[in-house]
Amino acid sequence: MTVPVQSLEFADAREAADLAAFLGRLLHYDRAAAVRLQAGGGALAVFGRPPSFEVLAIRTARLRGSHDFDITVSAGELLESLDIDDATREAHGVGSLPAPVTGPPWTGVLPPRGGWHEQPGLPDPVALRVELSAAVAEFRSRDEALPADRRTRAERDLIGREIWLRTVGDTELPLRAVHAAQSLGFLRPAPDFPVALLASGPWLRLRTPFGSIALRGAGGGLGDLGVSVGVR
Repeated sequence: MTVPVQSLEFADAREAADLAAFLGRLLHYDRAAAVRLQAGGGALAVFGRPPSFEVLAIRTARLRGSHDFDITVSAGELLESLDIDDATREAHGVGSLPAPVTGPPWTGVLPPRGGWHEQPGLPDPVALRVELSAAVAEFRSRDEALPADRRTRAERDLIGREIWLRTVGDTELPLRAVHAAQSLGFLRPAPDFPVALLASGPWLRLRTPFGSIALRGAGGGLGDLGVSVGVR
């Protein structure tokens, strides 16, 4: 696969730093994580799939100059390519594209570019965080209450699945999408922090200023839809 652009120049250092933070969180859940990169119109869309949550995570960054590519790369190699001062962890706004890799199946199943409509019924960010904290506490309580002979991975998975498949507010969004948003740094504890739930066909997307979480319907299966750039 030939990639016409080998270097990346971000609009400013903050864009590179935010992308580096996102990549670091993805790698926390999967040290071998791959990300799909799509660039066009001065923007870079980075798609990842943290395995613990069974959702797609989307982070965008503004680029300087004209870039047009679609490539799947190692998240770790992309993070290493960013020009970051190890002493201060300060990003300098430049990086390079690693060599392409054969992506996992999810990289061919991305949300659609258009057709998104805002959905009603989503609680505000503070209420979302309260509900999420209650769910985490419930999981820990139920896990600790398991008798010794049932304290297995399978039993814990059953508890987790029952809790994280619950929907939030008057929506079809599963709670695990909110959990993913917080874990990846997309959900911030401020009452005026804007969040929105959008839908396009079978896809749902929790959008915040710092990134989006997308999945196909409440069941969370990832079907075969077209790829796109600029999902925010």
